[in-house]
Amino acid sequence: MQPLLIVLAAAYGAAAGLLVPRPLYRLAVEPEEPWRGACPRGHALTGPAHGWLGPARCAGCQDGERDYGTGPLLAAALSALVCAGLAAAVGARPELAVWLLLVPLGVLLTAVDLAVNRLPDVLTLPMAGGAAALLGAAALLPHSAGSWPRALLGGAVLGGAYLVLFLISPSGMGFGDVKLALTLGVALGWYGWDVLFVGALAGLLLGSCCAVVLVLARRAGRRTAMAFGPFMILGAGAGLVLGALGAG
Repeated sequence: MQPLLIVLAAAYGAAAGLLVPRPLYRLAVEPEEPWRGACPRGHALTGPAHGWLGPARCAGCQDGERDYGTGPLLAAALSALVCAGLAAAVGARPELAVWLLLVPLGVLLTAVDLAVNRLPDVLTLPMAGGAAALLGAAALLPHSAGSWPRALLGGAVLGGAYLVLFLISPSGMGFGDVKLALTLGVALGWYGWDVLFVGALAGLLLGSCCAVVLVLARRAGRRTAMAFGPFMILGAGAGLVLGALGAG
């Protein structure tokens, strides 16, 4: 069952990753700009979910000009790899479905943050509420390996901790990071306080080390804005894998 589960998770991740470029193209804009509603040549984006779902191809453009945004292969490969790794660590437990649903959103948030140093509310806030609700449903099913009340407390604790960091240094921490911390805290808290600590600390250390390397390499200054969301997500992913293995 485990090999089949891993293959199915990887296939799902690849399929979901192929859909990342369209919302990435629409969301990767500066804070004062509206979400993109047209392709680079001005044709309105249409399709499922008011044009948010589907491949990044414009039906109104000529052949050879239909594709826009970034290529889908990297997002598909990354999503497939992460989903397969989570399936191998978690196994056939109910919370796996929640993690798999969060993976493409995490890939999308990572790409948007790297592109424009922004974590849009349209993603972070629904993710927090959705993760909490879905884990509540998973807790009702047999063989789940976590605690829903602790997950909710974990979201509040990690979100509160990042809020404090934001208030201390608004130039070094965006408020979008605070909202993302709600989702990551819910996910990490599901498996335990030690997992929450490890996942949160891993994200902070990865981001800090990268910042130090960029400064030493003179690729950035002390006040240079840096996308911190990807490191938070990477650290939380590592924490989830360790938590799942420990609960197994």
